[in-house]
Amino acid sequence: MTSPVPDAGVRAARPDDADAIGAVQARAWADAYAELLPADARQSLAPQSLAASWHAAITDPPSPQHRVLVATAGAEVVGFAASSPSGDADAEPGRDSELLVLLVDPDHERAGHGSRLLNATADLAREAGLAVLRCWVPEPDAVRLAFLAGAGFAPDGAARVLDASGDGTTTVREQRLSAALSA
Repeated sequence: MTSPVPDAGVRAARPDDADAIGAVQARAWADAYAELLPADARQSLAPQSLAASWHAAITDPPSPQHRVLVATAGAEVVGFAASSPSGDADAEPGRDSELLVLLVDPDHERAGHGSRLLNATADLAREAGLAVLRCWVPEPDAVRLAFLAGAGFAPDGAARVLDASGDGTTTVREQRLSAALSA
């Protein structure tokens, strides 16, 4: 007898999820950031190459605090989140964590998967004794900014400019959002 599969959930990523995570990332980035990324960067979003990176992140994380979670609809992986201790220069070790990425497949948006992933990430950080969850968001991404604001994140004054093309011709300004992780 097989165990029933929940309609929707969040769990720790497994090595065999890497292909699905790569596919979700490629589709979500192409959907959300097509206008921000130069053509050659969009072409490098091959699900297979992304999957190889995710496989390594799952099987050999840099630290026990580096986590990859997946959102599921039935048995299908439809989203993922990755978190780690914050690597920002102003981060306080043992206090500040970072949501590195949270993406949901465009065909599965607005079904609660992003909220479940964000809540699970915050719960894991809180259980590890961390007090703040931070994330960097491209300023043109109004949808992501609104989602995070609705979840209690607010700009904390930090900003950076990323070179999306590698040659300075396409830059993206990001702002950092933070949320306190109360018990």
